[in-house]
Amino acid sequence: MSTTPATIYRPSLLPKDLGVALVVLVALALGWLLMFQTQNRTRTFHEADGGIQMLYPATWNSVDSLQDLLIKLEDPLTDSAFKTTLSIERRDLDPANPPTLQTLLDRRIEDRTLLTGYHLLADSETSLDGERAIMLEYAYVVQPIDTPRRASLPVVVHARDYLVIAQDRAYIITMAAPADAFSQVSPVFTRVAASIQLP
Repeated sequence: MSTTPATIYRPSLLPKDLGVALVVLVALALGWLLMFQTQNRTRTFHEADGGIQMLYPATWNSVDSLQDLLIKLEDPLTDSAFKTTLSIERRDLDPANPPTLQTLLDRRIEDRTLLTGYHLLADSETSLDGERAIMLEYAYVVQPIDTPRRASLPVVVHARDYLVIAQDRAYIITMAAPADAFSQVSPVFTRVAASIQLP
């Protein structure tokens, strides 16, 4: 008696597998595109009287400040009690006797030494919108929340200042972030600095 092997029918799943893989790849590509567009959206800041202009991330919020600033922005998504900030300060200069960039740098360093744990990291010459500028990097310690039952640990902050003179005004653009997140935010700071347009 001879037996014939039973025929095994294997359904072809290859077209379905390719279809699923294609749908997954399209979904991943669309997700990446959406993330890229969301992360790279910007808003524009214009100083009221035709002064400085810049682009900043659209997810950042304008916040109030006790200092006399043109604008102060904060990244609410920063994973720290101290939020990544960007601020612009303007000082009107005496056209008859304007200070040099070196004088502004000396004053800024003297001003910053009052911060807790201040440590100068570097200063170098750079340019903003074609104008000669000075970049100052420093670190300090801040107590972001200091209210009863809401206290937080002190945070080491890494900050970068750009000092530039444009016409009869001096601008100080300050970008600060928690030290452990500074390397991640530094490219954003660089893009903001590159977008600055001076009067």
